Amino acid sequence: MLRNSYKVLRNNLLGNTWRAASSHGPRQPLLPPEKRLEKAHPQFTERSQLKYARRLVVKLGSAVITREDNHGLALGRLASIVEQVAECHLEGREVIMVTSGAVAFGKQKLAQELLMSLSMRETLNPKDSKEFDGATLEPRAAAAVGQSGLMSLYDAMFAQYGVKIAQVLVTKPDFYNEETRNNLFSTLSELISLNIVPIINTNDAVSPPMFIRDDEPAGGARKGIPIKDNDSLSAMLAAEVQADLLILMSDVDGIYNKPPWEDGAKLMHTYTSDDMNSIEFGKKSKVGTGGMDSKVKAATWALDRGVSVVICNGMQEKAIKTIVGGRKVGTFFTESTESANSVPVEVMAENARIGSRQMQALTAAQRATAVNNLADLLVSREKYILDANAKDLAEAKKNGLAKPLLSRLSLNSGKLKNLSIGLKQIADDSHKNVGRVLRRTQLADGLELKQVTVPIGVLLVIFESRPDSLPQVAALAMASANGLLLKGGKEAAHSNKALMELVKEALSSVGAEHAVSLVSSALQHCGALTLNTLFSVQVSTREEISDLLAMENHIDLIIPRGSSELVRNIQEQSLHIPVLGHAEGVCHVYIDRDADLKKALHIARDAKCDYPAACNAMETLLIHEDLMSGEIFNDVCNMLKREGVKIYAGPRLNQQLTFGPPAAKSLRHEYGALECCIEIVPSLEEAINHIHTYGSGHTDVIVTENDAAAKHFLGSVDSACVFHNASSRFADGFRFGLGAEVGISTARIHARGPVGVEGLLTTKWILNGQDHAAADFAEGGKRTWIHESLPID
Repeated sequence: MLRNSYKVLRNNLLGNTWRAASSHGPRQPLLPPEKRLEKAHPQFTERSQLKYARRLVVKLGSAVITREDNHGLALGRLASIVEQVAECHLEGREVIMVTSGAVAFGKQKLAQELLMSLSMRETLNPKDSKEFDGATLEPRAAAAVGQSGLMSLYDAMFAQYGVKIAQVLVTKPDFYNEETRNNLFSTLSELISLNIVPIINTNDAVSPPMFIRDDEPAGGARKGIPIKDNDSLSAMLAAEVQADLLILMSDVDGIYNKPPWEDGAKLMHTYTSDDMNSIEFGKKSKVGTGGMDSKVKAATWALDRGVSVVICNGMQEKAIKTIVGGRKVGTFFTESTESANSVPVEVMAENARIGSRQMQALTAAQRATAVNNLADLLVSREKYILDANAKDLAEAKKNGLAKPLLSRLSLNSGKLKNLSIGLKQIADDSHKNVGRVLRRTQLADGLELKQVTVPIGVLLVIFESRPDSLPQVAALAMASANGLLLKGGKEAAHSNKALMELVKEALSSVGAEHAVSLVSSALQHCGALTLNTLFSVQVSTREEISDLLAMENHIDLIIPRGSSELVRNIQEQSLHIPVLGHAEGVCHVYIDRDADLKKALHIARDAKCDYPAACNAMETLLIHEDLMSGEIFNDVCNMLKREGVKIYAGPRLNQQLTFGPPAAKSLRHEYGALECCIEIVPSLEEAINHIHTYGSGHTDVIVTENDAAAKHFLGSVDSACVFHNASSRFADGFRFGLGAEVGISTARIHARGPVGVEGLLTTKWILNGQDHAAADFAEGGKRTWIHESLPID
């Protein structure tokens, strides 16, 4: 019964996707010896596909599970790895482990025994006692002592997750004897079919020398791999069992172009066979038998036989689960031409940094020219843009994208013209952005200090659905001389690609075409249902975004634009890069008891119905309770109903109405559609308290003819935007005269509300002296402080 339940779970998690792309059933049997080296399935070419890996071989290097003193195991790391392997196993994957550690575990046990016997000898005959040196322990003897203990430890750890294991001890000649070779893989096949995790270890107690001649097999087959260490052993096993993924866990983050401790060393996130001649290898691990060169040779050998490979740092938290999740961890070995030729995002970020400095070196007029060129291209290439947008809309409708998102995705001639107007406004204002003097101070005679505006550096802007965000943000980055990485949603892939081409064209006119880049998966054209096209359709951008959020050495500020879920996830995940944005747009309109009825209806209608998907749309309408006896309440409700708005009642309103609208599930909810909540409040103070309790600090409005009440509301409500007798829809960079906005911030930082160019600038201090030294101003020194403010030029 338990085994049947497990098979159902396995098929639900992995089987359906796999069967849609390959001919074999829910379990992949080991192939007969003569066919083991043939590829049994299409090879993974992208990291995002690794989530579909069913059969894994995980190799634990000695440096990963051994303590620094090489006497004993790093139990914490080992427990974490066991937990990850168990999770993979329980979610339906088949995992084979290749482990080191018997020698280290045995040395620990032998050292304890020898110390005890040494103490006894010293007691019996102090003259014969010798100082104990653990390094003199015989490795083979240590392995013989440690193997049983190591497996007992694995058994206890896996038992916590209900996972059964089996030890398979091998020696190198076992792979060169046909009978023992067949027996080995027959045993592995049976163990996997019984839902048992095989743990393979070399029998180091009788291990022969580490090199075995690589003979040419009979029949003209391809050469095997010389088994010198656990890396080559793992590669041989992975190829023989037709594994989908081989994970080689070491004590470094992956493959570097040169030894990682040398200057200029860079981690290679993707590796192809063409990279072999460009790598300089360092020394071997101090505790293992295989160096990085042996890992690369083993990885490329396995890759050539249809096994995807990742070399990673086994000391990194959750490395296995992160790799299987498609994240950019370690070095991924692939022969994909597309992956090899694509520009790594790290290179894009470095180019953006260089591009930012190039833009900063330009004159304000040159930066304005680039923005004006982009504005003109939006109009002159209108047909090209709208054709691309039509493709996105057609695919979105086919995939059932929600109407509010369709509205955001859609471009038209009017939107493009307004975009162009806004960009020209940004260009006009760009003359007073970068290098603007904010403060001048005469510190002393001949010593002048200035504070000037400078770009933040490299921005990462992540946006969903709205392709019009791309030229807006790009123009703001150009005007503020920032480098920019853009990550758009896959639903706008065609539109974003077309718009990005125009941005590159505008930037090339000033020699800074790499200052802005679009980070996006390549567009895939789906034909017949194959494994590769299936993967392309199902690629998720969540892992890609997570990788971007970890690039604190390349990115200075993240600005998310999209759903509250997107913004909240980015705010939670970004641990080291500041995030500018808002998670929710719970905006209020408060109709005061002294409100003009006609104005209130007009403002409430616009705030809710003009663009209900926008973050500055009204979500809650507050009405003073004195108005309940008059016409205004009924008129407001009737107006909203005529506009197709679904109304929910707040708790106070719900108590007063016998047959009113349904109760709101929450007073802090962003509907993003033709829906809103109505609540009554007994006073102006209660309206303010309600906004502070349930609002998101975005935009809140009072409608009143009482100037004192308006003044009190505007001064008391702690939101980024607070309006009197004006719709919340005015909370927008274009409407504020900023030309466009890079986003809206509800954080209490330098930029709040709609963020234009000024929000993308920081400052630096420039000090001009002659021969000034701080010691000159000490008591009795030759100079004195002035600290006089100077006029700004």
